[in-house]
Amino acid sequence: MIYIFVNEREYEVIEGTTLREIKEVHKPDADIIIWNGFPVNDESNLTKEVKDKDHIVFIKRGEIPSNDELEYLMVARHSPGVHEKVKKSIIGIAGLGGLGSTVAIALARIGIGELVLVDFDIVEPSNLNRQQYFIEHIGMYKTDAMKTIIQKINPYVKIKTYREKINPDNVGVLFKDVHILVEAFDTAEGKRMLIENFHKYFPDKPIVSASGLAGYFSSNSLKVRKVTSYLYIIGDEENSAGPGVGLMSPRVGIAGNLQANTVLRIIMGEQTP
Repeated sequence: MIYIFVNEREYEVIEGTTLREIKEVHKPDADIIIWNGFPVNDESNLTKEVKDKDHIVFIKRGEIPSNDELEYLMVARHSPGVHEKVKKSIIGIAGLGGLGSTVAIALARIGIGELVLVDFDIVEPSNLNRQQYFIEHIGMYKTDAMKTIIQKINPYVKIKTYREKINPDNVGVLFKDVHILVEAFDTAEGKRMLIENFHKYFPDKPIVSASGLAGYFSSNSLKVRKVTSYLYIIGDEENSAGPGVGLMSPRVGIAGNLQANTVLRIIMGEQTP
């Protein structure tokens, strides 16, 4: 007997079993076959025998993988220990602009368990220069647009959306279940309000904030800084938007992904940047 992995799940098969026989058992209607990382296009390859520890992925074009299939594929990429922690995490994102939309997509791609998305705004044409939306989303509420995008990436991420403007009175209600909060506001006043009130309600929960993202300055100036035991700030903490210094996709995207990576590091128990 030998052991092979089909869609990253381990199976025991008889030595001498062909790829065609594996296909007939697991997914006879598959029209895409990936064998040890390479596509199988030639029909003659189906008669070849599989070997011990081979990895085979069967895909039906246009079909959404089942929850179990996607789970095994995620585990194979992340390792079981990492995936289990990621899957159990609930992350809040306050604001779905350039930062928040980038963070949401990055976390969905790693298979985060649940996202709590809060924004009251709609997608405007000017948003497309740095935010993760498409022309078809113009005029939609950002919460609705982001939910549709995430469902195309990973339909098994749980999503809660709130079309509300965040204020000191509702912070404790909107984010009561989250393990980590991502601050993704545009203004310094909004950032301060959110950080202070979230910490007041949940003093032990981490906040991942951002400041100083504008322009096309060096990417090397963007950094992660742990300010307190609960507050992380991403950015250069200097450059704000103004005449000649706009909010542009590259730096906003880098900062958003740094926020997402900081969330992941906190989930995995890393206490320093």
